Amino acid sequence: MSTHAPKSPLRHEAAGSSERPLREASELLDSEALRRTLARIAHELIERSPDLHDVLLVGIHTRGVPLASRLQKLVADRSGVEVPVGELDITLHRDDRNGADGSAPDETRGERATVVPLPLAGRSVVLVDDVLSTGRTIRAAIDTLLELGRPARVQVAVLVDRGHRELPIRPDYVGKNVPTAREERVQVELAEVDGSDRVVLQRVTADG
Repeated sequence: MSTHAPKSPLRHEAAGSSERPLREASELLDSEALRRTLARIAHELIERSPDLHDVLLVGIHTRGVPLASRLQKLVADRSGVEVPVGELDITLHRDDRNGADGSAPDETRGERATVVPLPLAGRSVVLVDDVLSTGRTIRAAIDTLLELGRPARVQVAVLVDRGHRELPIRPDYVGKNVPTAREERVQVELAEVDGSDRVVLQRVTADG
């Protein structure tokens, strides 16, 4: 099943005004570290799934989608099972479009699709995203998902957890925990979207 959403505003809302100048504070993951991190998540997913044939990976637009596809390949390489992959546009369910989750602004625009290739009933759905902070993105994703069906369970896999939770949401699979200040942002760059693989921490400049 699939639906197509209209052009939407930015999914990631940055801390403070988007006009405030940023500087790169540090690189959290380079391309090789990012690869190893995803490989570990894939291994954990295999180990903790009673039956991989019941698993459905669903990436949250934008960078959660290529992450889900990479996890699919890594799981297949290690287990021989190619789990299906879907994608989710959560725009209509967000309640914090003007709020702050501390991830860097998502510059990807255009039409986004919600595509769930199989019925959800009886399946274990793993929502995949790049950065987890307040938990509002995941809540919106769950709301969107439940409009499409009733899975047996829903899990969450994120590349980076930066803290600052506002809702009681805990990820099941975490690539890297990064304690951050409110004024800091985590920028995930992926080759499929940005042309390169890395994760960086950004801070507002002193004159911002």
